[in-house]
Amino acid sequence: MRLKLLTLALALAAISLPSHGEDLLDAYHDARANDPVLSQADATRLATGEGVDQARALLLPQINGTLSLSQTNGGGGTSFEDPNNPGNFINTSQFGHTRTRSINGTLNQTVLDFSKYANLKAAHSASDAQNELYEAAAQELYARVAAAYFGVLTSEDELTYAKANEDAFRQQYEQSDQRFKVGLSAITDVYQAKAYYEAAKSQTIAAQNTLNDAREGLTQITGKPTGDLKKLRDDLPMDPPAPADQDSWVKQALQTNPNLLAQKSSVETAEHNISAARAGHLPTITAGVTYGKNASWYQNPQPGFGSSENGRSSTTIGLTLNVPIFSGGMTQSLVRQSIYQRDSATDAMESQRRQVVRDTLNYYRSVIAGIAQVESAKASVDSGQKALEATRAGFEVGTQTMTNVLLAIQTLTSSESSYSQARHQFILNKLLLKQTAGTADLKDIQDINALLQ
Repeated sequence: MRLKLLTLALALAAISLPSHGEDLLDAYHDARANDPVLSQADATRLATGEGVDQARALLLPQINGTLSLSQTNGGGGTSFEDPNNPGNFINTSQFGHTRTRSINGTLNQTVLDFSKYANLKAAHSASDAQNELYEAAAQELYARVAAAYFGVLTSEDELTYAKANEDAFRQQYEQSDQRFKVGLSAITDVYQAKAYYEAAKSQTIAAQNTLNDAREGLTQITGKPTGDLKKLRDDLPMDPPAPADQDSWVKQALQTNPNLLAQKSSVETAEHNISAARAGHLPTITAGVTYGKNASWYQNPQPGFGSSENGRSSTTIGLTLNVPIFSGGMTQSLVRQSIYQRDSATDAMESQRRQVVRDTLNYYRSVIAGIAQVESAKASVDSGQKALEATRAGFEVGTQTMTNVLLAIQTLTSSESSYSQARHQFILNKLLLKQTAGTADLKDIQDINALLQ
């Protein structure tokens, strides 16, 4: 009876029991609000977007105003005509001082500057690239939350199986010890059972530590302590990817993968930077309007002298043509540097393209293989349970050895662990396939969440 209860406990360890804990959708909402990786991507996107306004601003009117006030003391030796005695000039080196006030305003407007136009296009491309990277980070968040969530579930199952394994070996050790004491078995059976039992205790400790770290991994993303999590239900839909054609998935990924699109925009940015650098050889035309008003007056502290003020204003309107002739080789160097950067961006794009193709094919094939893996692992658990029962019964009647019993327990535990991992990885691979294709969205999280109980 005792052995049957133990076998039942091992069987129940592989079954996901209903719970009322946090689900995947709750974890995602917490991560969306608190994940620093996504927040960093958003801040970078906004900062890069400001480059468009800055580049455009250089093509818009530039207005500046200046006001200056200066004073020259008598030691300066300035001469002026005495307003009370025309024809009589007084030198300020003897007394008094002169003050000068200058007010100027300028309005400049770029008429022709190809480098500024190219820089504006480059800023747009750079902003587009960062927008795609933010989209990639948003889709990656779906996968990171799901991976961390199922990582906790897998670790919980591993701990459950480790404890069941430890309990099974403990009971086997105690039974062997009792049989030895009454002379029904050899001391080697006791030693062997004890060795398996002690190893199982170590595995339980390691499983507990792994679970603690998995919980911290989910907390790192959500920013909140991880509580009880809902588990996958038993009847998972084992559907293949739709469409069931790997080439279609690769084609989709090459069109919509955000990381690849970001690399394409980076290449465009580099092309515009080359145009901006080459424009350094071209002339520029700027229109300008300048208004200025200057006034100066003498102040004499001596009796009999007053003060006088002279002022004038002027307005200048014109065009400025600037023709670059020689800059010490700077322009040619900037062109070469921009070309090298374009080549680097092109190579990075090709590397990303190949990685996208590889990841898409890998996840597609993993989903297909996962269907068979889950079914095989489930059959292995069923067979392992029956094999353990038969081996224990054979040991009782002397047809099986202690080693066979211990190996049967290990086989069952290993099968249960494989079954748990296969189920969780199958669901995760389907999400990773969509993420690689650039089509993952909130509905995918909602669909996975519907499989929890």
